[in-house]
Amino acid sequence: MRLLFPAALALAVAAAPGAARDRNAVPAAASAGKPQSCIPLRNIRETLVRNDQVIDFRMTGGRYYRVTLDQPCPQLGFERRFSYATSLSQLCQQDIITVLVGTTTMPGASCGLAPFQPVTLAK
Repeated sequence: MRLLFPAALALAVAAAPGAARDRNAVPAAASAGKPQSCIPLRNIRETLVRNDQVIDFRMTGGRYYRVTLDQPCPQLGFERRFSYATSLSQLCQQDIITVLVGTTTMPGASCGLAPFQPVTLAK
């Protein structure tokens, strides 16, 4: 039984780097139109944080918008969740998102959005 534990541990350590890469893999996407400055909040169905720099917004009707931040936003890819505040009925490229850290809603890094690029995700 002692031989199995080190082997299992070695397997877990060897698998971990690949798992981390897959978790932060960004699906290929083709441009599906001109970038938009804003998207309507009421049409956002899901946000898919891909890594520290890429967020896909799934909209009503199955349309996707990809935001590629100008710079990586620390911990965004790890935490995979964020908040935002806007007084408009839209989320816009000049708005700021704040990473939510841990199991609470403790604020992490705040980062500016970028234009919303309509995309078709690869299958």
